[in-house]
Amino acid sequence: MIFSAHGVPKAVPDAAAQRNLFALDATCPLVTKVHREAEIHHRRGREIVLVGHRNHPEVIGTTGQLPPGAVTLIETTADAAAFSPRDPAKLAYVTQTTLSVDDTAEIVALLKERFPTIVEPHKEDICYATTNRQNAVKRVAPQVDAMIVVGAPNSSNSQRLKEVAERAGCGTVVLVERASGIDWMKFAAIKSLGITAGASAPEVLVEEIIDAFAKHYAVNVETMSAAEEDVFFPLPRGLRENAAV
Repeated sequence: MIFSAHGVPKAVPDAAAQRNLFALDATCPLVTKVHREAEIHHRRGREIVLVGHRNHPEVIGTTGQLPPGAVTLIETTADAAAFSPRDPAKLAYVTQTTLSVDDTAEIVALLKERFPTIVEPHKEDICYATTNRQNAVKRVAPQVDAMIVVGAPNSSNSQRLKEVAERAGCGTVVLVERASGIDWMKFAAIKSLGITAGASAPEVLVEEIIDAFAKHYAVNVETMSAAEEDVFFPLPRGLRENAAV
């Protein structure tokens, strides 16, 4: 059994252990960081605000680290404005790692304005890969006729990239999983195209999209990045011994 990068509620590994299943925890370390923060806040008697999207797997996993009622979900600035904590002096927030940087900043700013003593993360919760891609899209989107975001429809960070590109002024922004999903009519008159991908989309899918366009257009590829990424994550513990052989 493999626990996805989004993380799972504590009840899931407990159930796997009871059934004697071999389990690999592939939870992203950045998500695990959020879990640990939430647990620490709870032990210190703080009510926890989770900024995120309802029913997203990561939100379900983070909420499931603690007893029912310990975490309040905030999705919008309206939620933040209406939120009424049990004790404003004992309050902390964490965030889903794949959110829009700009939207999250608005929500957090409102929470801090209403509750000046709210405890914030020691380090930004939003995934560096999510942040870097959104920043790159902000630079590219105003310069191209259309953009493609490579990712799954249920991918939060892919959907946020689409929204960021639209807000940055790109008139045609499409989310696709594979080259077979491209509606070529939308790209009939373009001269420039931006391509980005969700944080978990394999590079091979980006290459597949580029190859598909090369069959219809003369393609010249330029790479634009917002930051160099050199973060290393180790294999799940259950795989390390075999990998070393």
